[in-house]
Amino acid sequence: MGKMAEYAFVAGTLSTFLALVGYVFYALSGVRAARLAAAGVPVTTGRVGFVVGPRTTSIGHYATLLGWLGFALLGASLVFRAIATGHGPFSNMYEFSIAFAFGILGAYYWFEQRYHQRVLGLLALPVALALLAYAATVPAEIEPLVPALQNNLLLTVHVATAIVAYGSFTVAFAAALLYLAQPETGRWGLPKPEVLDEIGYRAIVVGFPFLTLVIILGALWADVAWGRYWGWDPKETASLVTWFIYGAYLHARVMRGWRGRKAAILLIIGFAATLLTYFGNLFFGGLHSYSGLG
Repeated sequence: MGKMAEYAFVAGTLSTFLALVGYVFYALSGVRAARLAAAGVPVTTGRVGFVVGPRTTSIGHYATLLGWLGFALLGASLVFRAIATGHGPFSNMYEFSIAFAFGILGAYYWFEQRYHQRVLGLLALPVALALLAYAATVPAEIEPLVPALQNNLLLTVHVATAIVAYGSFTVAFAAALLYLAQPETGRWGLPKPEVLDEIGYRAIVVGFPFLTLVIILGALWADVAWGRYWGWDPKETASLVTWFIYGAYLHARVMRGWRGRKAAILLIIGFAATLLTYFGNLFFGGLHSYSGLG
């Protein structure tokens, strides 16, 4: 099963890369269609503000199929790995990096189905591919669990909630970057700013409760593993800071009416904190230093 997990990982990575290539051509065709529309040439219009033509739609469709295939293959890799190891993807950075990328693809395709904005894939998929490339560089050997990780069910749920949260935050990050990238002279095929603002908000509405569960479940695990619920470990602290940032975003949007540029900047700061939470144990040490990197 270990070999099957490796083969599925490689195939899933390749499929995700090809999907990204398809989204690049899709976006370029969309820019061309937008220019034709600006020149008065008739084109068709997508459901939520993305100008497309027949060729663009076909390219985007095939890119989406490849992305779904990558999602399925990475899911298969995680299942094969779990069968081989006897536990979920939480023992080292190799396993969780694949799980993180899997979560990004799952969150992205959920939002693509809902909002029909394939151009988000231009930013979401590179993050997933970067994690997969990172996974390919770290040790993948199957080794016995350290004592702190020998709580299979609790840790599996803890990681599952983190996957949903981090994947949703990546979608919000992609929407925020695209919002800030809007040219003053016109959209040139990009989604409407209000659509991107709405996607970013909805992604946090999905991800924030799961991040809350991540922290709660992590505290329960810490009590079992180390005899205390909270010890200001660097990874615990980074998770809490990330939670406060996204909580501040929701408060600012709902109570203060923040929209647009200010909200997008806050989403980017939140994603930077998410990455710090994810990779922080490699730099700051602490009780979470079980990455498998020696």
